[in-house]
Parts: sequence; C-alpha cells; structure tokens
Amino acid sequence: MKRADVITFYERLAANDPHPETELAYTNPYTLVVAVALSAQATDSGVNKATRALFRIADTPQAMLALGLDGLKDHIRTIGLFNTKAKNVIALSQMLIDDFGGAVPDTREALERLPGVGRKTANVVMNVAFGAETFAVDTHIFRVCNRTGLARGKTPLAVELALDKATPQPFRLHAHHWLILHGRYVCKARRPECWRCVVADLCPYRPKTPPPPPAR
Repeated sequence: MKRADVITFYERLAANDPHPETELAYTNPYTLVVAVALSAQATDSGVNKATRALFRIADTPQAMLALGLDGLKDHIRTIGLFNTKAKNVIALSQMLIDDFGGAVPDTREALERLPGVGRKTANVVMNVAFGAETFAVDTHIFRVCNRTGLARGKTPLAVELALDKATPQPFRLHAHHWLILHGRYVCKARRPECWRCVVADLCPYRPKTPPPPPAR
C-alpha cells in the first residue's frame, strides 16, 4: 500500500473511532497481564465474565497467590484451557514477586520471561499499560493486514515488523486497536462487511462482499 493510502487508511479508522481501547476489563497492569494471558483462544467477553469477580479479590500477585490454584480455577472454568492458564497465572504471579518486586515490568524481554506470556501478550501490555508503540498481531490483525495490503506477511512476526515499518505518526500508539476492532467487527474472516467498511476503496480484496438482502 502506498504511503499516502496508508495515511488515509488510518485517518479514516481514527475518525471512525478516535479513542480506541482494549475490550478486556482490567484495573491495573497486573490484572491486564492476567486478562491478556487468559484471552488466548478465548473471547474478550468470555474472559471479562470470568474475571469480574476474580479481580475484585485478586488484583495483585500477592492476592492471587493467596487465592491459590484451586481458587483461581473456580473463577476461570468457563475459559478454554483453564487448567494450563491457571498454572501460568500462579507461576507468573510468583515470578513477579520474586524477580520484579511485585510490579509488572515494562519491557518486552522481561514480560516474555513470565509463564504464559508470549510476544503478542507482551506487546499488548506494553501498549495498553505503558503507552509503548507496539503492534500485537492476533488473528484479526493478521487477516486485516494481509487482506488490505497494509502490512503483508506469512507469520505474525513478519506482519508485526511490516506494520511497524509502515505505520507513521500520529497513528502508531492506537494502530493495533484500530486494526483489531476493524477485524473483529467489520473485516470478518468468513464474510467481511465490505459494504460498511470505511477503507473499502483502498482495499484490494475481491470480490467485495455485498450487503445482505433487506428483511421481509
């Protein structure tokens, strides 16, 4: 995509949603780390439902360890892979206490040391909690970037690096939120809603999906 088109692309997404935010519910950097770790292969709404009561009683590493593995499992049983995720949350809570004084670190290298935290999760935490200009490439962003030609790549890392190179100021801070929300609600996997897409004319995807027939 040409640079002028990239700027127009982001300008339209920004005009449509000037202040995009994560849809995961959290209260501090620690609960954000937990929420993002729990969200792998799960919906944000499902995670929010499970953590609503959890974060009221366990919003620090110390409180999570006091709750314990079985107590944590009781709260997140509705989330896929909850056994493994619960073990990771307990382990990362212990590591935060042992290695980081109970505080969530703000670098990718340190975050990726935490059990259950990969590059995507680290990028989300750095961006949302600490205002870093990072690009967390999930399935939605991977699809949108390749489909539109904004930042093509065969792997999430390749797309991330291409996105980092292609995205100019002042769009870098919110870029990944605009893209994930666009992919989640408009540029859907099975049937993209091209008829209401604000960047449809900039996108090479063919054939454009027509609107559904009016209800009778």
